[in-house]
Amino acid sequence: MPSPPQHTWYLGPVPLRAYALAILAGIVVAVLITMKRWVARGGVADDVLDIAFWAVPFGIVGGRLYHVFSTPDPYFGPGGDPVRALYVWQGGLGIWGAVALGAVGAWIGCRRKGVRLSSYADALAPGLLVAQAIGRLGNWFNQELFGAPTTLPWGLEIDTPYLPVDPATGLVYAEGTLFHPTFLYEMIWNLAAAAFLIWLDRRYRLGHGRVFWAYVATYTLGRVWIEMLRIDTAEHVLGLRLNVWTSIIVGLGAVVAFVVIGRRYPEREDGVQLPGRAAAGGAEGVEGAGDTRGTSAADDHDRTTNEHGGDDTNDADRPDDPDEGRGRDRAGADADGPDPGSTARA
Repeated sequence: MPSPPQHTWYLGPVPLRAYALAILAGIVVAVLITMKRWVARGGVADDVLDIAFWAVPFGIVGGRLYHVFSTPDPYFGPGGDPVRALYVWQGGLGIWGAVALGAVGAWIGCRRKGVRLSSYADALAPGLLVAQAIGRLGNWFNQELFGAPTTLPWGLEIDTPYLPVDPATGLVYAEGTLFHPTFLYEMIWNLAAAAFLIWLDRRYRLGHGRVFWAYVATYTLGRVWIEMLRIDTAEHVLGLRLNVWTSIIVGLGAVVAFVVIGRRYPEREDGVQLPGRAAAGGAEGVEGAGDTRGTSAADDHDRTTNEHGGDDTNDADRPDDPDEGRGRDRAGADADGPDPGSTARA
């Protein structure tokens, strides 16, 4: 499997970097997927863009901070350059920092829109995995984050300037050495995990953040074995790469959260709005929207009663006006609450 011969193109004086284009493409696809899932859960499509306005910058900063923390030698080690920590376009975004700080940005956006963060996270999770898969193409163009040498038919060719040092000998690997394309392994894993989450959500109608925690659990499961194949520079703790320990700890925590939340909230939440907040564009999507519509019907019923100056029950019992009686019976039924069938369909 060959590596791309070029990772940057120039549009006049403006550089177009494959890594940046892959990240941007991933963000766009994630937003489109999240919009569709958000609307299906009762939200407003424009909310996704407004929340992404906060989440994306926070996520990029968090991802870069985690990368620098987990791989400090190129920046603060012998011969390192701290200024290079700002060169995001050269590659290096740690997913855990991106998710952690991105969640802070998403929380701010959700609070401003008056929607539940857990509901938004459930809508986002599959799209986030697809974005990560697309973003891995940037590693391919940059010829980075590949794995150990391999003789498999899909081994990755690396150009001479990018050949790594053999940790066993301290010498640069010989030309022609093939390596595990770990970026490709992660792409395939992420896309499969995204499809699994969509199926799981449709099959069991997960809510209250459970789709997101399932995302964390499935992603970390794949990240552990993929990370074990990599040979790039990274911090080690007790003989394992820092990212391996992070994946194990975060993955176990996600499983616990998924189970505990499932026991407390076995059903999907009704609506995406925070309690007491009105949804943009109408009562749809507001928690307890059925009660709101019922109250409105009851108010109309009372106004009709006052206008006729009589009692609805007596009017409904009048044999000379059965149609009007049936109409008032329907209004009374609406006042007691929405039809169970219509609630289920909503």
